[in-house]
Amino acid sequence: MTDEDTVMKVAYVFALPRAASYKLAQMILPQLEAGTHGVEVVGMFFFDDNAFVLRKGDPIGQRLAQVAKEQGILLMMCDMCALERNLAEGEPRWCDAQGQGRTEPGVIQPVDTVEGVTVGCFPDLYEALSSNPPDQVITL
Repeated sequence: MTDEDTVMKVAYVFALPRAASYKLAQMILPQLEAGTHGVEVVGMFFFDDNAFVLRKGDPIGQRLAQVAKEQGILLMMCDMCALERNLAEGEPRWCDAQGQGRTEPGVIQPVDTVEGVTVGCFPDLYEALSSNPPDQVITL
């Protein structure tokens, strides 16, 4: 493989309001579906209300789940954000109920989300992407 054949790998962090419902849904996802996005997307991490697009039955989430399955894209929700929005059940992964760090991860599972969604925190994201690390992380 030559340098010309190397495709940049990116991971997206959806942190700002409407990042998933607008930027992902109206720009990134259509390009991924058409094969014109221009980079390999290895992961997407969803904060706050951006996690709502991952609800089972959400049209954006359903399309995204299909693309993620076909292209091997990690879909992960922030554990605390998912718990707060009833998109997960269990306990925070790396802090306790008082906000203190923990050395053993809590158990948490997604609830009523599209296929393939995981729930975690930064240590989980790093571990999940370690076998296929991005060249760039883009926060939207």
